[in-house]
Amino acid sequence: MTETPDRFAEKIKKVRKQLVLSQENFAHELGVSFATINRWENGKVSPSRLALKQFKLFCDEMRQQGKIDD
Repeated sequence: MTETPDRFAEKIKKVRKQLVLSQENFAHELGVSFATINRWENGKVSPSRLALKQFKLFCDEMRQQGKIDD
């Protein structure tokens, strides 16, 4: 499953906003840099397979905790 930068940008923005986190705080939660979150949200780069997997695991955890509805 390949994630296009635009589609991933929409997903990551939606999740971050549902969690009411700044890009910097969201980056900390995911274990990446602020610049990485910024590039992802602007559709400049696609996440690596590892980063995409970690993002999906993070989202699964947040869904289980009732923090996002994505």
